[in-house]
Amino acid sequence: MVSEELKNKYEMVIGLEVHAQLKTNTKIFAPDGAKFGKEPNSQTSTITMGLPGVLPVLNKEVVNMGILCGLAFGSTIPNRCKFDRKQYFYPDLPKGYQISQYDEPICVGGEIKISNKTIGITRAHLEEDAGKLVHAGADGLYGSAYSLVDLNRAGTPLLEIVSEPDMRSSDEAREYMEQLRSILRYIGVCDGNLEEGSMRCDANISIRPRGQKEFGTRAEIKNVNSFKALQRAIDYEYERQIALVENGEEVVQETRLWDDNTGTTNSMRGKEDAHDYRYFPEPDLMPLEISREWVEEIKAKMPELPQARIERYKSLGLSQYDADVITAQMELAFFLDNVIKEGVNAKTATNFLMGEISAYLKEEKVTIDESKLTVENFVKLMKLLEKGTISNNIAKTLVVDILKTGRDAQALVEEKGLSVISDESAILDVVKKIIEANPDNVQAYRQGRDKLFGFFVGQVMKETKGRANPQTVNELLKKELSE
Repeated sequence: MVSEELKNKYEMVIGLEVHAQLKTNTKIFAPDGAKFGKEPNSQTSTITMGLPGVLPVLNKEVVNMGILCGLAFGSTIPNRCKFDRKQYFYPDLPKGYQISQYDEPICVGGEIKISNKTIGITRAHLEEDAGKLVHAGADGLYGSAYSLVDLNRAGTPLLEIVSEPDMRSSDEAREYMEQLRSILRYIGVCDGNLEEGSMRCDANISIRPRGQKEFGTRAEIKNVNSFKALQRAIDYEYERQIALVENGEEVVQETRLWDDNTGTTNSMRGKEDAHDYRYFPEPDLMPLEISREWVEEIKAKMPELPQARIERYKSLGLSQYDADVITAQMELAFFLDNVIKEGVNAKTATNFLMGEISAYLKEEKVTIDESKLTVENFVKLMKLLEKGTISNNIAKTLVVDILKTGRDAQALVEEKGLSVISDESAILDVVKKIIEANPDNVQAYRQGRDKLFGFFVGQVMKETKGRANPQTVNELLKKELSE
């Protein structure tokens, strides 16, 4: 650990390279399937393998998604982009090169807004993914360490989004990633699942004395597969580089791997520069011309972006906090929208979604779509609450029952006899009973201990099992206690 004094001496500079796997049915240059979790090596072909005599054919939907992303980021979509060969050998890259984009990407510029600043985007380019290596230890099949190669992922379409080095803390880096993930999910191009690898992040980190304009030597951190890991890796690397410089050593430009178990980064290889990859134009693919009509056609299909959704929710009476939380959980946001369309108050519905519903979903580790709560049944429950047929507390209990069973809200109320008691004489009998049973508290209340009023309300609600009309309870208690 380095001291706070040293942290104040050195500024952290962070740029992120995010690889988002695009949600197409097939791969970027081949008709192989691109679904996650299939039997190893069951989704590959001679094209993916790059065998002699085969040619890549560009998947148009990949281009559509690339354009859509660029529009969402506020990028410039050039009239022309092209593909290049990026030369390097790796066991899970069967061709010995990757088809990517170098000097003419599909998206140029753009930005992502976080809470306290705007993070610039340098570029976003299309490329194919490599396969996956599965490593085994010394207790494996052959008695020694070995690796298996799964090429299912090879050739799946990626959009690599390269940020400017505008972030100055791990908190900013995490928020940038969260905002980026939210945009990609809302526009429907990536599911953003870090654990499955459909969204991956490499972090470039350097330090410099505060006030210095020139950047320091950067290290690239790979193998970061969660938001928490991203922050831990950045903070560790920041302190590692400070310690090196303070000891009179130099920071080496290299690629390092994050080890989540030890909480450390470890050297993997020297960091390559562009010339090391020997980029040249992909000879089997013509440059791609992107007409303005094509861009406008994609723009017309742009879904509502997260920030616009937040502003809309605020206009419906939600606080900034509520709007942020609901929008961050896309399935809940879609559910809320469907509920609002049926005339349910946005704030009332949000209270349930962020309260009892979210608690149940978290405990059961399911999404709202995987629960038994339907929009139609939730609307019925909200209408019963709105009409005063049931109390808020009863609605909170019932929504959990419905999440578990899918039972009809109206049927549950009738079966359990949970409708609100609005008969004034029936409630008055209970009020008088509670007052007679608590003479000491009655005397204390009448002598000025106003907070005891809540005690009496609670006792009446307990006696009526939460069914008494709260407004009537308050009115009758005030009248009886004042006498």
